[in-house]
Amino acid sequence: MNPQICYNETMRIYAASLLVALTTSSSTTTAFTPSLQLVHPTPTSRSIARPRSRPLHSTTSHDPAIQELYKRRPRPPYIPNHIPDPDYVRIFDTTLRDGEQSPGATLTSEEKLEIARNLAKLGVDIIEAGFPIASPDDFNAVKRIADVVGNEVFEDGYVPVICGLSRANEKDIARAWDAVRGAVRPRIHTFIATSEIHMQRKLNKSPEEVVEIAVRAVRFAKSLGCDDIEFSPEDAGRSDPEFLYRILAEVIEAGATTLNIPDTTGWNMPWEFGELIAKLRENVVGADRVVFSTHCQNDLGLATANSLAGALNGARQLECTINGIGERAGNASLEEVVMSLALKGGEQFKGGPGTGKLYTAINPVYITPTSKMVAEYTGMKCQPHKAIVGANAFQHESGIHQDGMIKDKSTYEIMTPESIGLMRGESQSGAGIVLGKHSGRNAVGTRLREMGYDLDMDRLNAVFARFKEVAEKKKGGLDDDDLESLVADQAGSSNVLWKVTGLQVTTGLSGIPTATVKMMGPDGVERFVSATGTGPVDAVYKAIDQIMGVSVILETYSMNSVNEGIEALASTRVVIVPNSEGPNESLKLDAQSGQLKERKFTGSGSDTDIITSSARAYVTALNKLLQWQIRRMANGTTVSDSSDGIGNAVPVAGEGPLIVSK
Repeated sequence: MNPQICYNETMRIYAASLLVALTTSSSTTTAFTPSLQLVHPTPTSRSIARPRSRPLHSTTSHDPAIQELYKRRPRPPYIPNHIPDPDYVRIFDTTLRDGEQSPGATLTSEEKLEIARNLAKLGVDIIEAGFPIASPDDFNAVKRIADVVGNEVFEDGYVPVICGLSRANEKDIARAWDAVRGAVRPRIHTFIATSEIHMQRKLNKSPEEVVEIAVRAVRFAKSLGCDDIEFSPEDAGRSDPEFLYRILAEVIEAGATTLNIPDTTGWNMPWEFGELIAKLRENVVGADRVVFSTHCQNDLGLATANSLAGALNGARQLECTINGIGERAGNASLEEVVMSLALKGGEQFKGGPGTGKLYTAINPVYITPTSKMVAEYTGMKCQPHKAIVGANAFQHESGIHQDGMIKDKSTYEIMTPESIGLMRGESQSGAGIVLGKHSGRNAVGTRLREMGYDLDMDRLNAVFARFKEVAEKKKGGLDDDDLESLVADQAGSSNVLWKVTGLQVTTGLSGIPTATVKMMGPDGVERFVSATGTGPVDAVYKAIDQIMGVSVILETYSMNSVNEGIEALASTRVVIVPNSEGPNESLKLDAQSGQLKERKFTGSGSDTDIITSSARAYVTALNKLLQWQIRRMANGTTVSDSSDGIGNAVPVAGEGPLIVSK
């Protein structure tokens, strides 16, 4: 085939990809449809006069006990630097910022918006939507959340604070303010390191210079018109308390309203961290004019314990993430913090300000749906024994435990699964249905709802179609793990640009592994190409690269058997990084290091055939990459167009040779 024709074909298909994605982005069907409908259209400017209204709660259950779970929890009026009720604890969720910094946890703008809306249904007080200076895509995601979720006022008056992170410099702060200012309640969160090792080795600044930078940053944020400013002394857990007294007093005077104390490296023991919070409240001048907060990393597995120790000693904002995701070992887990306070807050927190009967306004019934949404969109599954939201959290296998559960569920469960949105139903009590090839859509949808998945009709249809395909091949029916794998398989299917429509592989000891892959592109034309590789999966991936016109590095490839047996469903997960010398580079500014690094994209796929499972996972990740580039191009960021991938692929129907080999 003529090289120029190949290049022209490449550009035509790539342009079609852009056109299809851009024209369909406004009508994307989502994996988790919000059950709370909007009453008013999106406002074009920040205003409290005509907010969009969201009903208090929505459930189709007629069970009074279930209906009670969906009622909104009361909370005191929001004042940036003061909480009228000293027993109230604000929940600050940083899933979309610190959580997304987990390796491989890149989220699309649509996914971030869906998660933010679920966080609002959950009732978090503050949503840290991202790090706006990191990239144009991050800025636009934060701005959209501020303009949409930050203006959706519930009927009880609740609307989440939308926060943007910034380093302590004017460029970062101005960018963050531009992103969040459209919200009813915008907040800027700025930080600078205060530990000796960070100041000397990372910043190369003296303590005096650090204080000056911090004060200047807070003053600048205030000068922009922001009256809700959070300041964090990074690595406070390893900082000199005397220096913290000084810098925190200075930023309070400059206008800070929340002082967040991070145990950045997860170094502190609970009694150490609790004592630090107590000392700061006692010794920082102006401490009575701000809200103290915690941000605890989980390097020693103590993030939740340290956060609760902070609350015991007077911290009234706790920063956490859904499923505890985040840098390195993660953050304090929102579900663990919230349910600990729900169950023990009334009796185990005496000694701090107020009566010691701590509470939040979180609606726990939305914990499971939000947890599952975050797990599917980030590709970061919870370990089965994860507290509150793990697959085994409400499962009982021991005969002794089962006997106790049959007699009285409170013998081994300190909370009900229904209270966190896991509607176990009769199927978890030994009377569940077997889901096989003869099962209908209603049976599959009912079981998914019992498992905490709130799928819209389009996504349910997609999952059901995959269910039928797998059920035809797998004897004995599909269990819950199989269903979870199928939902994950469909999690990245919004605005799909390319999909595999045919696949054939030949391999063996005496032959060269060869794959012929057929794919449907955004222009509706099927193309196929053959390629060889070091193995069957490698051959398939090389063929896909040619058709889609990408140049990436496969950083992680993992495959697991969802369950046991020869007919077990294979679940594949891949992490890809665009080749820095290829047409798909995706540099992003890291919030912690300040360095540019390549953005990573994940994909999951499931099938009884391991090659098909591998192909589905890889295409899902590549679709995410192309969608991200499309948004970046729409935002005016230049993207190289030197792709040569589609040149060797030919239409199934049309002129030209029928088989192309590489």
